[in-house]
Amino acid sequence: MKNSFYITTTIPYVNADPHIGFALELVQSDAVARYQRLLGHDVFFSTGTDEYGQKIWEASEKEGKNVQDYVDYYAQKFLDLKEMLNLSYDNFIRTTSPGHIKASQEFWNLCDKRGDIYKKIYRGLYCVGCEKFITEKDLMDGKCSLHPTLKPEIVEEENYFFRLSNYKKELLQYLSKSESIIPEWRRKEAIDYVQDGMEDFSISRDKKRFSWGIAIPGDDTQVMYVWFGAFINYISTLGWPNSKGVFEKFWQGGKTIQTAGKDMVKFQSVMWQGMLMSAGLPTTDTIVYHGFITGEGGIKMSKSVGNVINPVDIVKEYGIDALRYFLLREISPFEDSPFTMERFKDAYNSGLANGLGNLVSRIMKMAESHLSSPVSLNAEIKLDITKEMESFNITQAMNIIWTYINGMDANIQDVQPFKLIKTDKEKGLKEITMLAQRLYYVAEQLAPFLPETSEKIKTIVRSNKMPSEPLFLRKD
Repeated sequence: MKNSFYITTTIPYVNADPHIGFALELVQSDAVARYQRLLGHDVFFSTGTDEYGQKIWEASEKEGKNVQDYVDYYAQKFLDLKEMLNLSYDNFIRTTSPGHIKASQEFWNLCDKRGDIYKKIYRGLYCVGCEKFITEKDLMDGKCSLHPTLKPEIVEEENYFFRLSNYKKELLQYLSKSESIIPEWRRKEAIDYVQDGMEDFSISRDKKRFSWGIAIPGDDTQVMYVWFGAFINYISTLGWPNSKGVFEKFWQGGKTIQTAGKDMVKFQSVMWQGMLMSAGLPTTDTIVYHGFITGEGGIKMSKSVGNVINPVDIVKEYGIDALRYFLLREISPFEDSPFTMERFKDAYNSGLANGLGNLVSRIMKMAESHLSSPVSLNAEIKLDITKEMESFNITQAMNIIWTYINGMDANIQDVQPFKLIKTDKEKGLKEITMLAQRLYYVAEQLAPFLPETSEKIKTIVRSNKMPSEPLFLRKD
């Protein structure tokens, strides 16, 4: 594996408060970034906000706010997630930043010089929610299938288009690599799209309709299509094109990973990769697609549907690592998964309060009572999650750790060292020492997933003190 590792989330629209669906993507990406750092790799982890587009313009108008003030207000809410979710990202890119605007315009010029940008009149159905033209096959009961509360409008205007069709052969070659997309069935979706449904796409909007967008070089009548400009955040966050040292290290010389929702396949793995090919830049090594978080009745959580759960509320009551635990262990890394408060509470009590938290208290009570000093921390213990983390199967990696935790708990029940020490002190002390050492090792394994809890456990073991209060209070 390359020593430089780059990972980025998608960047959400700043037209509403953050919700649990994006928290999933952030926490998954953060766990991968932390794991790669533990392996000794140089890591660059990026996220940010997408602040242009018709949806944002209309939302600011509806609230009677200046559009820049509007995006500043909501961008801060996403910036606040760093502390709230204990994220370790290296940069937060905003598409309204001067550096990103300059990068988008330079990228446009590269594609234009390649002959891949042209102008034409287009008439079609336009979904404001998707910020793109859609076709009849995208409709369900006359509404956009992804935004069932929005009725598409018929729009006719002259726009610039990107010649994605020029890159069909190259895209199929790129997608033929098994590592280009995880999971495998999403790669097949991308291949099918390139073979059967891929078309050139509009990359600008007429300023007469709305002006909130990045200016197009040499044409003050149009602004950049939000998707075209937004994609470029994945390299502008690395300082491209002005400061190429970080870009060369991570995008050109490192392993590049993007994470995205399953509805982004044609955008991230086809449109964006075609744009990179046009600009003469390396394509993304791997894009990992997660499923949707669903609410009651299996309906996707989304701002447009109005069934979102605010992660802030969860963290306030249960703590950061409780939310991280649920998202990383109970939500599938690839398939749709339900998030209900009943399911969350059950998982919290069984896995954390009655599971890990209770185990820590039991072991450290014995250690503090019977060991004269903290245990040595160099015991050789085997617990391998490499295969699972390399394939981004975070849930399975967590399951392996919890199987080990449950095994430790079963060992206590079987051996009962708290009784053994009364009849065979040497053997009892050996069992307690081994349990404390294993507990420290578990804490090290938990570092990418539950960093706050990991540090607490390591501190407890190093001090040989029982925690003054339970790590996770049971919730009835």
